[in-house]
Amino acid sequence: MKTIFSTLTLFGIIVLFFTGCYVKKTTPSTSESAPPGEPPEHPAIYRKSESSYYYFTEAQVQKNRGDLEKAAHFLEKAIETDPGSSFLKRELALIYLRQKKNAKALKTVKRIIDGDPNNVEALIMYGKIKQELKEIADAKKAYEQVIFLDPKQKDIYLILGDLYMDEDNFDKASGVYDQLIQQFPEYYVGYFFMGKIHAKRGKNTEAEKEFEKAIELEPRLDEARFELIELYKSTGREERVIQTYKKILKGSPHDIRAAMTLGHLYHKKGMRGASEKLFTDLGRRSVSDSEIIRKLAQLYLDQKKYDAAIIILNGMLKGAGDSSDIHYLQGVAFDRKGDKETALIHLKKVRSTSKFYQNAAVRMAFIYDDQRKISEAIRLLEDVNRRVTPEPELLFYLGTFYEEAEKLQKAVDVLEQGLVKDPDSVRILFRLGVVYDKLKRKEDSMEAMRKVIRVDPKNANALNYLGYSYADLGENLDEAEKLIKEALKYKPDDGYITDSLGWVYFKKGLFQKALKFLEKAIHLVPDDPIILEHLGDAYLKTGSKLKALEYYQQSLKMKKKDKKDIERKIQDLKNFGI
Repeated sequence: MKTIFSTLTLFGIIVLFFTGCYVKKTTPSTSESAPPGEPPEHPAIYRKSESSYYYFTEAQVQKNRGDLEKAAHFLEKAIETDPGSSFLKRELALIYLRQKKNAKALKTVKRIIDGDPNNVEALIMYGKIKQELKEIADAKKAYEQVIFLDPKQKDIYLILGDLYMDEDNFDKASGVYDQLIQQFPEYYVGYFFMGKIHAKRGKNTEAEKEFEKAIELEPRLDEARFELIELYKSTGREERVIQTYKKILKGSPHDIRAAMTLGHLYHKKGMRGASEKLFTDLGRRSVSDSEIIRKLAQLYLDQKKYDAAIIILNGMLKGAGDSSDIHYLQGVAFDRKGDKETALIHLKKVRSTSKFYQNAAVRMAFIYDDQRKISEAIRLLEDVNRRVTPEPELLFYLGTFYEEAEKLQKAVDVLEQGLVKDPDSVRILFRLGVVYDKLKRKEDSMEAMRKVIRVDPKNANALNYLGYSYADLGENLDEAEKLIKEALKYKPDDGYITDSLGWVYFKKGLFQKALKFLEKAIHLVPDDPIILEHLGDAYLKTGSKLKALEYYQQSLKMKKKDKKDIERKIQDLKNFGI
């Protein structure tokens, strides 16, 4: 299948520049060397300055060694001795780009353009750097200037058109692709994208013509055929849909998407023999072609088309009845549909040698947990942990199930085992911190949260947890306030984090300020017993004993355990006649 890529990566453009094949060469000025394709002597540099040539040669040596810092240094020295050389500046800009120093690259390219406003290569580099910096308006201006100066820059039409398409500016995009067609009337890509624009505008007849023209010029262009299929579907031309799929499969017999979709269409029409043939073939091929499984997950499971996925997978099982991959996807599809028992049947058929074995075990464990069979979930994951070398993800989930079952030391053991395998795993570190806290290992808990923050400075949950821990201990209150405010930057409407800030102010003795945030927190999370208790504490400190009693009583209703403190607070108020 012929595929169209409408954009080129910055790396791709860099490579094309290095090979000297991206743009049409222009005649260098007297102070400038020839383009990269010139023989290695670079006589233009040598004629200008022997020292410039020496520095350039040293830069090439260092670049070939992979030492880009030294390469940049020598190129900078070369430019000092030959400041008018656009070639040297371009070479330096390319080094900066490889170092991801976009700002320096941009400055260097601008120096080329300032000296030679019509330098096409420099304008292309300038546009691409501006794209990387998300300064799209400047990028578009540069590309428009390139096309004006050199209308044969085929790839620039695609980049510029894509930028306009991203903005849904179809008028500008169609103008660009129309220019592309005028300059390259035998180039199929312009017609393809004009078809895309017409389709987005609902002009189906015009879109069909453009896609058909693209296919006429490039018969292998199945991408255009898939676009035509969508147009036929939207106008109810089912027979045209089937015929187009057949054409795709005739030219590309192993096209996965076409086989799956046509097979499903046959199934819906009651043409079971035709659908079974396609699905059985897919099943057989999936044993050696993992792309079939990936494509099915992408096209059907990711799109929540579970019924269609199940039909296709059932058919594929006739070609590969013991395929762990197919059984795993079938289990996922039934699980997401809510048919847990059928999901378990398929997931249990995933063998321990399959790449999906541990994923299947985790999914089964969650099904057991949903069925309130936590012990069965734990036994399953323990068994997998013994059978194979466990992935960090499996250890994480086993740890969370141990925590849920209040087997806290076992949770610590497997989470620490997971951390050995993946020391920077944010979720393992965070979960471990929570379990340490439950074991009254407060300092270990806070250290785990500090590690989370070092790995992921924007982790609102860890920022909040550490800040709240300080507040609860009544220490480092300024640091606690800072941490929790930082957490709120990332989750401004989180009731639990808002409660933490209120609790810091409570601990600081700023009771009115505490009330403001605690009231907001309870509005966001109305039934949380801890927030209700905090509100009661704050009202008590401000002298509103009746309000305090009201919130304490609400908190007690919501609490499932650890009720002694709140019961004591209620009793104390009642003893005072409240």
